[in-house]
Amino acid sequence: MACRNGAGRRRQRSHRHAQANRGAPDRLNCAPCVESSYGISMTFASLGLIEPLLRALEALGYQTPTPVQTQAIPPVLAGRDLMAAAQTGTGKTAGFALPLLQRLTMEGPKVAPNSIRALVLAPTRELADQVHESIRQYAEHLPLTTYAAYGGVSINPQMMKLRRGVDVLVATPGRLLDLHRQNAVKFSQLQTLILDEADRMLDLGFAEELRGIYAVLPKQRQTLL
Repeated sequence: MACRNGAGRRRQRSHRHAQANRGAPDRLNCAPCVESSYGISMTFASLGLIEPLLRALEALGYQTPTPVQTQAIPPVLAGRDLMAAAQTGTGKTAGFALPLLQRLTMEGPKVAPNSIRALVLAPTRELADQVHESIRQYAEHLPLTTYAAYGGVSINPQMMKLRRGVDVLVATPGRLLDLHRQNAVKFSQLQTLILDEADRMLDLGFAEELRGIYAVLPKQRQTLL
């Protein structure tokens, strides 16, 4: 979503409407220096987030949403697919995670054994831990379960954790496939897929793993990257 005034914004809105009619994902491209898409100071409450999320954000010291959060949260809440071009440090993780957590809280059945409702794929163990910790903090006051699974450690505790089901699983591609092959994780309840640093996953040689994952995920899902 280019941050322009006047006719430029109207052209952008027309382009996005055409994309929606074709079923294409919304695309965001926000410069960190811009306050919001319309030059108006926004709040997390005005974006429609529920009180438990607002309470968690206040405890974390989040005061106002970044441009990418301002533009990402409403379409993600609406269940749209989204592709966001944003630099590190612009708050993209929160822009995806906050509305995801709200949708999981407000919609859908309770997670079933060995199932997940949302999947976040990350290229490395370190990033998976980092993303999971952020999501865990955002979900502090929500009735949701979160977990991170990656290689380099024993798979058995991860299989045990997944037995009861997990609302949000953050995982590296290789370990996720290992868990799936051992029937430790099922995807029939999956509502949302988030690809964190998709380009880096390809750079690290995960193309084959990603193809394998895509082959077993439900076709009807929300995809964010």
